[in-house]
This record gives sequence, structure tokens and C-alpha cells, in this order.
Amino acid sequence: MEFTESYKQTGPCCFSPNARFLAVAVDYRLVIRDVLSLKVVQLFSCLDKISYIEWALDSEYILCGLYKRPMIQAWSLTQPEWTCKIDEGPAGIAYARWSPDSRHILTTSDFQLRLTVWSLVNTACVHVQWPKHASKGISFTQDGKFAAICTRRDCKDYINLLSCHTWEIMGVFAVDTLDLADIEWSPDDSAIVIWDSPLEYKVLIYSPDGRCLSKYQAYESGLGVKTVSWSPCGQFLAVGSYDQMLRVLNHLTWKTFAEFLHLSTVRAPCYAAVFKEVDEPLQLDMSELCLSDDFIQGNSDAPEGHVQVRYEVMEVPITLPSQKPPADKPNPKQGVGLMSWSKDSQYICTRNDSMPTAVWIWDIHRLELAAILVQKDPIRAAAWDPTCPRLVLCTGSSHLYMWTPSGAYCVSNPLPQFSVTDLKWNSDGSCLLLKDKESFCCAAMPILPESSEYSSDD
Repeated sequence: MEFTESYKQTGPCCFSPNARFLAVAVDYRLVIRDVLSLKVVQLFSCLDKISYIEWALDSEYILCGLYKRPMIQAWSLTQPEWTCKIDEGPAGIAYARWSPDSRHILTTSDFQLRLTVWSLVNTACVHVQWPKHASKGISFTQDGKFAAICTRRDCKDYINLLSCHTWEIMGVFAVDTLDLADIEWSPDDSAIVIWDSPLEYKVLIYSPDGRCLSKYQAYESGLGVKTVSWSPCGQFLAVGSYDQMLRVLNHLTWKTFAEFLHLSTVRAPCYAAVFKEVDEPLQLDMSELCLSDDFIQGNSDAPEGHVQVRYEVMEVPITLPSQKPPADKPNPKQGVGLMSWSKDSQYICTRNDSMPTAVWIWDIHRLELAAILVQKDPIRAAAWDPTCPRLVLCTGSSHLYMWTPSGAYCVSNPLPQFSVTDLKWNSDGSCLLLKDKESFCCAAMPILPESSEYSSDD
């Protein structure tokens, strides 16, 4: 792996969908860099500090959310002189997003009073009253033709289907939820999954015409659904719950065919590899090194040596570090809070929030646990390579941790005083964006061979 030097950032950073550009927020300035050279290709000045940025799907436009104002500014890479400013006035702006055609911006006002679709072509706007959420509750089909928008009125949840061509409402139907949490189209656009708030375990599958295809409820008492995710192939629906279990449904009968439990103690029989991060002090032969007394006294408070990190394969049984959330506080840190599918839909990685230092990797084809990565620190972020089954995660240390079906390995970031707190893949899998508190760098990723053997020294 090759690392670039670090650059300043004070907010969101993201790659363009075409993998050519990197947008970086630096206070009120939007810096557009070339991915290969990281040279600045465009510089835009906003009216306030940038809170949020999002690329249009065609990578030609980019919007900046100035939520302190509140205001939205949009810019064009091909026409730098073109500008766009959206101000809802007293209604405010809680969130903004692009439509799939890259020519409309959807904004949600404060207190979810209305959702507005703004056209960049003819400056027309369309309003949808009472959206359920600001940043959630909206999903587009893969072909970009339709949008499903959750609304709530008269204490009941509804789904509004809109055409993304005319933005006319094609249909409205009520859903059987107590307090709808979110919605997502299936990858083949044939179904819509809806799940309820954590107070009610309920996962509903609807057809686009409003028919309820299936209702899934694993249990009744206790906190319910925490995360839901379609597999990229569209054949599986993964549901992570507060009961620390991952359940996977099939798309034919909508029944569960796999249930994976995150136990704090892993016992035999277990054929998964358990990798534990350990420190290994760097051994230096200083027998022939002669230092003056002044130098030794002046550096007496220096660290005793560099620390090298590696993975150690552990034997079962093994007890994973866990913490019990307090019973008198809301939003307990337990259950499957992080869940992500690999590109080929064979693997899914999870994190049980009551065991924040462990990542579980499940093999859906074999219906078994493939590996567990046990870190020293809580996992901040984990992301799959968009081109192959390679998982990268960070814990706020100076290291990156990677897993492939061939094994796991650690990579040290050579930049001094750089702690990796977040990471993002470029869409072509060529490089990683690594973020520290006030800086970022990029790491060029080697192409993963078909059969590769990695070790901790790579």
C-alpha cells in the first residue's frame, strides 16, 4: 500500500461517483481534488461553514449543506461560473439530497413540515406534505424512475410513490407500522422493505402497488429491529436486532433461512478463524551502539520503543470483551448496530454494539461464521471493497485492519500523529480515503489476486 501526504479538512469528504474527483470541506471552502494526483482542480467559496456535501450521480454537480444558515448551495464542475442557492426561509432546511437524474434537489424542512423537489432545469418546485423523517424515509429505485417517500398524517404512516420524471404522485398507501423507522427498495425494484421503530419488532415487505407481501416479527417483547440491509444481489434481506442476533430472509418466501447469534464466548465446534490484535514491541539490537550521558539524560522520558501491531490467531474457546449497557438509559449500546454486505453477497460483516471491539464475518453461502476480528479499541468504521471480498476497518489508531477469505493483516499508516477515525472506498476500489480529526490522506490499494496469502507483515 502507498499513502499520500496529509491534507487539511474540517468536515465531510467524499469521492465522486465516477471515481475521478475528491470533494473536501475546509471551513466555508469546497475543494475539489483530482483523485490520482490530489491536485486542486476547482475551489468554491460557500456563504458559511459546510456541514454536508453530496455528489450528483453524474459527478457533474455537487451540493453543500450549510445547515447553520440554513441554506443549500450547489456547484457545477463543468461550468464553474454556474451557481445555485436554495433557501427555504423560516421553514429551514434539515436535510438535502440529489435525485437520481442529477437535475433535482430534494430538501426537507425543519420539523418535517414538507419535502420540496427543486428543479435545476426550469426552477420549478414540487411539495410533499408531512415527510416522516429528515434524512431517512426516502428511497429511489435502482433505475431512478420512482421514489418512495414516507409521510405521516393523522397518526398513521403512509408511502407516497412519485415519478422521478414528472414528480407526480403515482400512488399512496398506508402501512401497518406503529412508528415507521425507514424504507428501502429492493435491488431489483420489485419490493419495498419497511421496518418499525425499536419499540415494535416489525419488518414489512410491500409491492409497489401497495400489497403487503410479507410481515416478519421475530419476537414481541423487548426492543426490536436495529439495522436492515438488502444484499447487492437482491436475494437476501438481513435484519439485525437488539437481541444480538442477525437474521437473513430469502426473497422468494420471505422466510428466515439463517440466524446468527453473537455470543460473548466462542466455543467449539467453531471452524472460524479468530484474529486478535496484539502489540509486538520492535526489538532493536543496541549492543554496539554507544550514546553519550547527556543524550541519555535528555531522552530519558522518551518511549521505550516502537510498537508493531499484528494479528494473532486464537484458539477456541475464547471470551470476547463485552459490556452490559445500563438499564436506566435510552438507546442501549447492544444489538447489531453495524452491518454490511460484500459486493458478491457471499459475506456479511456485523458488530454487536455490546462487544464494540469485535467484527464478525459470516459466510452466507455456507451459513457459518467465517472469521472474527478482535481489536484493542472499538471499531469506528468498516467498509467492503466495492470490487472484491476485502474488508477494511479502523479503530481510531494509526493502523488499518484488513480481512480477505485468505486471512487478516494489519497495515501501519506512516504519517506521524495520524489516527484513522473514518474511511471510505473509491467506487472503483483503487484507493481509500482515510480521515483524522482535522486532516485526511489517501491510500492506494493493490488489486486483490484471485488466490492470495497475506500475513501480518504485508
